[in-house]
Amino acid sequence: MSARAAAPRKQRGTRHRDDVVPLLARTVREVEAAAKRGRVTPAVRAKFHAVALLLRDERARVRAAAGRGSPGSEQLKRLDGVAAILATTAVQDAGLLALLGEGCEVSGAARSVMREMMRDLGIEPGPEAIEPAQTTVASGGSQRQVVPQSVVSRQLANPFLAPDFSAAPQRACSPCRLTDWELLGPLLTSFERGGAQACMTLPPPTARFTPPGLELMPHQGQLVAAAAAGHRTFLLADEPGLGKTAQALLAAQAANAYPLLVVVPNVVKTNWAREAARWTPGRPATVVQGDGETVDGFADIVVLNYEVLDRHMGWLGDFGFRGMVVDEAHFVKNTSSQRSQNVLALAGRVRSRTDRPLLMALTGTPLINDIEDFLAIWQFLGWIDESKPLGELADALDHTGLTPADRSFYPAARQSVIDVGIVRRRKLDVAADIPARRIADLPVELDGPAGR
Repeated sequence: MSARAAAPRKQRGTRHRDDVVPLLARTVREVEAAAKRGRVTPAVRAKFHAVALLLRDERARVRAAAGRGSPGSEQLKRLDGVAAILATTAVQDAGLLALLGEGCEVSGAARSVMREMMRDLGIEPGPEAIEPAQTTVASGGSQRQVVPQSVVSRQLANPFLAPDFSAAPQRACSPCRLTDWELLGPLLTSFERGGAQACMTLPPPTARFTPPGLELMPHQGQLVAAAAAGHRTFLLADEPGLGKTAQALLAAQAANAYPLLVVVPNVVKTNWAREAARWTPGRPATVVQGDGETVDGFADIVVLNYEVLDRHMGWLGDFGFRGMVVDEAHFVKNTSSQRSQNVLALAGRVRSRTDRPLLMALTGTPLINDIEDFLAIWQFLGWIDESKPLGELADALDHTGLTPADRSFYPAARQSVIDVGIVRRRKLDVAADIPARRIADLPVELDGPAGR
């Protein structure tokens, strides 16, 4: 290598100690400004997390150097100043505050920002800074993992080798003119600006999958018809009382999405099992309680609650589910929580093993406090990852021919998201479908003090 070629690398290497604090301070000020404006996008969170991690590493490096006799008190004071800005910014947004917790997973976007910042400082990122964290469905850390005996029996009952899921085709990434645009923020903005009713175009209703003696309301039959026609991802956000459970069960029947995993709040587990017996009587359902001693490993529908998901992650990830439903999907809005990470990991496992699985997020309240609650649900459905739209949604945005700099991009982007699977009907809209008032006794499981 010539002296001229070697010079830049040497100069960049000498910039590290002088430039690290200004770079961290400048970046955290950008995050602070975004938080004050109330526009904390995933890209902003990635910057915040990258600064926090680099700040921690730099403090450790300076302290170690000071221990060897190198003066570092002044540098530590400057780093403490950046840390103070970081802390005051974090308290303005719960999502940022969660990133400061011990053991918080580092996203791919945050790692990418870290690499860029390290290169700006003249540091060649080491392998540990470049390699993304390995995602494992057996997340839960110290949580013990269990495998119900009947699940082992199911595996032993198959005399053949474990199924090969490599046939699930991986969608090739096509060039996109929006690659350099930050799109998740504009997508959320498009919903903040409002618009027409948020419901995809649905086909005429079908009763083909309805058991004898039962009758679906027309709006329910429309969603089942969409699943029968090949649609595979739904954010089903009908108002409470419009029969989302029956729609999800019959959509799975129409899509032949078995085995089907259903993750629900604890109080409705038995209700889901009862509704499954009613609407899909030919598909046995099993409810996972505790360690799963009573689980039927040969069932077509597996129902369990969020609270016990962590201890069953291992066998659930290998079960070969072809569909997954999450009820009260707003429970997973905080992607830094263990519960949300478990759900997202399982959904990723299902997508990687099955070509076009059925994924359904059910919630009557898709927006609780913040429109950004949408992001975790979209991620579960595979419409986005942590930093960008994916697959069909990315293609739809590309085909608009617009960019976020165009005012007309926002209504077009909103419609693109709706078309990939948002179904939202109000009681007012389907009043003619709703039968006369009925009164029924429903058993409910109670936990803890209430149960005692």
